[in-house]
Amino acid sequence: MRRTSLGRLDVSRLGLGAMSMSDYYTGAGSDEQEALRTIRRALDLGVTFVDTAEVYGPFTNEELVGRAIAGRRDEVVVATKFGLVSHAGGGPNVLDSSPSNVRTAVEGSLRRLGTDRIDLYYQHRLDPDVPVEETVGALADLVREGKVGHIGLSETGVATVRRAHAVHPLTAVQTEYSLWTRDPQDELLPVLRELGIGLVAYSPLGRGFLTGTIRSTDQLDADDFRMTTPRFAAGNFERNLRLVEEVSAVAEQVGATPAQTALAWLLAQGDDIVPIPGTRRVARIEENAAADAVVLGPEQLARLDALTPAAGARYADADLSRTGL
Repeated sequence: MRRTSLGRLDVSRLGLGAMSMSDYYTGAGSDEQEALRTIRRALDLGVTFVDTAEVYGPFTNEELVGRAIAGRRDEVVVATKFGLVSHAGGGPNVLDSSPSNVRTAVEGSLRRLGTDRIDLYYQHRLDPDVPVEETVGALADLVREGKVGHIGLSETGVATVRRAHAVHPLTAVQTEYSLWTRDPQDELLPVLRELGIGLVAYSPLGRGFLTGTIRSTDQLDADDFRMTTPRFAAGNFERNLRLVEEVSAVAEQVGATPAQTALAWLLAQGDDIVPIPGTRRVARIEENAAADAVVLGPEQLARLDALTPAAGARYADADLSRTGL
């Protein structure tokens, strides 16, 4: 696996998103041993950038990652997130990025991950009740204390990025970026490049859609998070299958799978972009890791660039309103 840099943080060219091992998607939490094997196999393959968050589970995903990396901590760049759990009584899915909550959150994450440091610590969502300068100030204190190596933001706009970066340098901004979510190209990515901040692309496979393995929402449980998103709604789902057909056609040309092709397209967008595809299966991490070797020529890249945008918003309105975009 090749390496690259997010700011001054050295990471593998592809990362691993651990969320689906514990929460949100069909089958989450159903096979913990396979999830542990998947994380350890990722490390064997050189995929050493692992992403989690305290709200996943909640808390159980960090514990899972902690068990998986025990004895191999120095091989891993661990990223986790705070701000979607209020430790002052609000609980999970309550925005709280107050300095006191940041303090409480980091101690819990360190304990669950079984480590004395978090390599990359993100604010998960902007808290409208707390100026980002206050939150970043608290994070800067954690960096000085050695509990956090680098800091970042998740799902936020360019004005907030500039304000935060002025208080303490940001290493990365995490946002959804893929063949069916290309919004970051318009405003966010140019600003990140101006400031020397990396972009971590979550859901780089369109929440599994771009793999070509999801042909009907009947494959998803009723409580699967994707069932709440407009792109998986009736009508939009069928229209979006056309994107998968195009990706599959390009994949056939280059001798790769649709997932590998979608990831290769993202890798071709710049060395400062690191996709973190999620999976809980060994076979999938092996498939995804192999995308690092897939080369798309000018014709294939142009064909993928020309894809019609996905039908439907990427989140329901309530969730979209929390992105700060």
